[in-house]
Amino acid sequence: MRNPPLGLYIHIPWCVQKCPYCDFNSHGLKSDLPQQEYVSHLLDDLAIDATRVAGREVTSIFIGGGTPSLFEPAFIGNLLAGVKQRIALSDNAEITLEANPGTVEAARFDGYAQAGVNRISMGIQSFEDKHLKALGRIHDTTQATKAIDFARSAPLKSFNVDLMHGLPDQSIENALSDLATAIALSPAHLSWYQLTIEPNTPFYSKPPALPDDDILWEIQDQGHAMLAKAGYQQYEISGYSQPGFQCQHNLNYWRFGDYLGIGCGAHGKITDIRTGNIHRTVKVKHPRGYMDIARPYLDTESTVEKDDLAFEFFMNRFRLVEPCPKQDFTDFTGQVLSASERQELDKAITQGLLTETTRHWQVTPKGRRYLNSLLSAFV
Repeated sequence: MRNPPLGLYIHIPWCVQKCPYCDFNSHGLKSDLPQQEYVSHLLDDLAIDATRVAGREVTSIFIGGGTPSLFEPAFIGNLLAGVKQRIALSDNAEITLEANPGTVEAARFDGYAQAGVNRISMGIQSFEDKHLKALGRIHDTTQATKAIDFARSAPLKSFNVDLMHGLPDQSIENALSDLATAIALSPAHLSWYQLTIEPNTPFYSKPPALPDDDILWEIQDQGHAMLAKAGYQQYEISGYSQPGFQCQHNLNYWRFGDYLGIGCGAHGKITDIRTGNIHRTVKVKHPRGYMDIARPYLDTESTVEKDDLAFEFFMNRFRLVEPCPKQDFTDFTGQVLSASERQELDKAITQGLLTETTRHWQVTPKGRRYLNSLLSAFV
């Protein structure tokens, strides 16, 4: 067993308002942002976690939310400077900040870049105002386009556009028009994914009318062809990029890498090769509890059961288009395939969901379409 690469996820939980489809740990803004106080707690949280990964280097940072771009560049700069004081950071680390185009001014992208951010991820979701309104977004089409222009002109290495399809009352033509608009704006990375209705959201309580399965399949098939024709390479289920611009932080997740999670409700995964155990951590969810110095930041910690490791490994690795090295299974789980797991892999190969060589497994296009069925075999 060996240590996988290590990432750092930082959660900033505040939004101007919570979207009706969102099941992330986010909180509508009701007062002034406690920017300096929260940054101080984030760095204290990191100092504790850093002791568990001594000697290891962070290869990527992702600042998510919520809406991290509500924080001023100066505070993001203080945060990143403090991170570098507490943990080793690789020289070419990818550092991503999520941004809402409805909360960002032109000068802020430059400010974030000067603070150390080198990649921006924008939650555009649609280029049609009626769909943005249905999704509860606070920006409009004009702001979305301007935000992309700002990102392109800022001194960043890359930027991502989040775009949804399968929206309420969305036709095939609407969805493909959205995608064509995004492609024309030439982001280095596109996260193009289907809206899903999650529990504990307003959309779950009052579900909107969504396109039927036939329309969704047609959107996905035609959209994938459009992206490929435009030079975007699919590297995971909903991730497309121009060559060389894959999101390194997300790749680490799907390759079963480790990551520290700091901030309200942040999740982490830490491998302890001394014991052969993999631990999952969750931090206190609510900002008031998280910033209460009388409480520890850690809410729960669990050890992944040995019987669950194959499922957890394949659940991540089989999201990726790239071949999965067989050696990674042993190196990152400390396991060898059981007879039943080998049998399920053979069945998936027979069904055309996987291919296999002496060194790799790889999910086929059919396997990506029926990924849930493929993964359920390992539960």
